[in-house]
Amino acid sequence: MKRSGILFFPAFDWSLGDTHPEREERLLYTQEQLFEEGIMELPQVKQYSPGIASLHEVLRTQALFPSPQHHDLTAHLIAAGSSIVLGEAWAQKEIQNGFALVRPPGHHSGATVLGNRGFCTLNNEAILINHLRTKYGLKRIAIVDTDVHHGDGSQDIFYHDPQVLYISLHQDGRTLYPGSGFTQEKGGPNAWGKTLNIPLPPGTGDEGIHFVIEDWILPSLQEFKPELIINSAGQDNHFTDPLASMNVTAQGYGKITELIKPDIAVLEGGYSIETALPYVNMAIFLALAGEDYSHVKEPQKPQRPILSLQDIKRYIKELRLSHSQANPNWVLREERSLPGGKWAYIPHSVYYDTEGIQEIRQDRIRICEQCGGTVLIESQHGSTGQRFALIRIPFDACPVCQQSGEELFENFVGQKTSVFFQDQSRDEIKFWDVNEGVKSF
Repeated sequence: MKRSGILFFPAFDWSLGDTHPEREERLLYTQEQLFEEGIMELPQVKQYSPGIASLHEVLRTQALFPSPQHHDLTAHLIAAGSSIVLGEAWAQKEIQNGFALVRPPGHHSGATVLGNRGFCTLNNEAILINHLRTKYGLKRIAIVDTDVHHGDGSQDIFYHDPQVLYISLHQDGRTLYPGSGFTQEKGGPNAWGKTLNIPLPPGTGDEGIHFVIEDWILPSLQEFKPELIINSAGQDNHFTDPLASMNVTAQGYGKITELIKPDIAVLEGGYSIETALPYVNMAIFLALAGEDYSHVKEPQKPQRPILSLQDIKRYIKELRLSHSQANPNWVLREERSLPGGKWAYIPHSVYYDTEGIQEIRQDRIRICEQCGGTVLIESQHGSTGQRFALIRIPFDACPVCQQSGEELFENFVGQKTSVFFQDQSRDEIKFWDVNEGVKSF
């Protein structure tokens, strides 16, 4: 029997405030609804218990500045670890697919982490993906992010990775946090075209979302031929969500899942706690389990205007033209301070809305035709002036990029407040700061 896994982690001891939209009740209503409807008694359903990610599993993917000890990670490690639990079950062929209903969410957390932003500190999906790549040797992974907000953190982590296709359909960043996710954001110099952003107008609705998936996303997935599809499953496209205006229904979400056919779905946003989440999550899981979701109906009906399918088709036609005409936004340099070869320079800034931190970044990527290229990120805390560096050697690194990364780490030790070294090809993580010297994780 083909099984579908499910895992709940409500994170009772983690909250941003009793009245905050990201609070404990987000999963309690869903959990109650699934049990009351008998979903957990279906013969193909297998429930899993939460797990906890190690710091090594986190730091393989993200650099926590100024040090890991600076961050309160308990609930975030369990959310990431629980995603890994279902990923392991999928890799071991215990399940055909699974849904990790966990909080805190993660897709706004990027390659460097100075604090919490968009309710996210660790990126659950990215940590899961790199765990499976390291342990099982997966080469081609796709993320389809259906949260209403652009997953700028996930994009940041994989922007220079030719083995990961990141697709995000979201409400236009000109109308919604985090103000990013436009068509010209298509990937770094060694991964151009491996990022696909589809910003949609408010009021898109079920028909519009489904058209975009069938017309653009599914052909992109078929061309890429991923071994694994991860769905960053945000429920905030729902017509009752207080933070957005996309007008998607619970049944619409079921159809999204049926079309994408993700191997693992990981919960992201969704803040209409009583009138949307229990119904949307149930429709998603029924679709994963191959069950009929047509009877799942929320108690309210859409009140906001919904754009016509013809309007959406015209909009997507123009968007595809804009995407095809987009040009790279980096500058190529030969820098004497860096190891040999040409490096792309991309200035970058990150705002941590939860904590009011401005991060100023200078990203450099070694141009390479054989691998994803060495990545150097120099970061500065806008208020304290602390300066950090992340050096990343990619999966399947060529010998030259391997050597470049090792040289960079040696050169930057002592020059910054702290320095992270991620050798993803050898699964080696090192950290240096003025207090502890060099430490391995």
